[in-house]
Amino acid sequence: MTDSPSSAPRRGVRRGIYALPAIFTAGNILCGYLSLDASTQGTFDYAAKLVFLAAILDGLDGRIARWTGTTSAFGEQLDSLADIVSFGIAPAFLVYRWGLMGFGRAGLVASFLFVVCGASRLARFNVQIHVVDKRWFVGLPIPSAACALCGLIWAVPVEALTDTLRVAFLCVTAVLAFLMVSTFRYRSFKDVDAKSRRGRLYFLLFAAVLGLIFWLRQYALAGLLVTYAASAPLARLFGIVRPKRTPA
Repeated sequence: MTDSPSSAPRRGVRRGIYALPAIFTAGNILCGYLSLDASTQGTFDYAAKLVFLAAILDGLDGRIARWTGTTSAFGEQLDSLADIVSFGIAPAFLVYRWGLMGFGRAGLVASFLFVVCGASRLARFNVQIHVVDKRWFVGLPIPSAACALCGLIWAVPVEALTDTLRVAFLCVTAVLAFLMVSTFRYRSFKDVDAKSRRGRLYFLLFAAVLGLIFWLRQYALAGLLVTYAASAPLARLFGIVRPKRTPA
């Protein structure tokens, strides 16, 4: 008994659906690769923008896989490998070429620390993905760290770099690396119900954030991402210094 003529196209469409998330992941890798090339050419703003574009594609590939029911272990591993290129190597190389080269080995160490801590963060996420509370990220996610670093680079023209700013970026790179492997808990916002009152408030806040980014562009991006990176340590500090209520 032969298959009906309509069965082959359906199988072809199904294969195409499975390939769709991988195409977005490949686009993520391409953006990281192009960012490396832009850094070698000295077009640092363009290199930073490519990391942001990689972050958008990284957010889309997983959602598309879930929407189409095509999630797989292969896709998860490919996504992690893409992330280490686009959010580990690319931003580390960018910050080194942009402002840390003058420190010699210290600049290399700080930028490499960002890469190795990002890789460790991804490895920990992969082994804990089914055992942690999905409402929280343990440690700063590597895309957030990369975008915070690139947002600051985008906001500060290379012509405006001073020795003080170079030292500040050396410290910021090391701090972001530490936050990725820390145990600070960051909100993932995956538990937000769009139909609830809190969900509507989050939606309005998100719309306000988009408007702020459209108005102030890289300055708003840098400020918001740095605020998110600092939120968990500040929350931990607030919990330590806040006096505990004694029962009445």
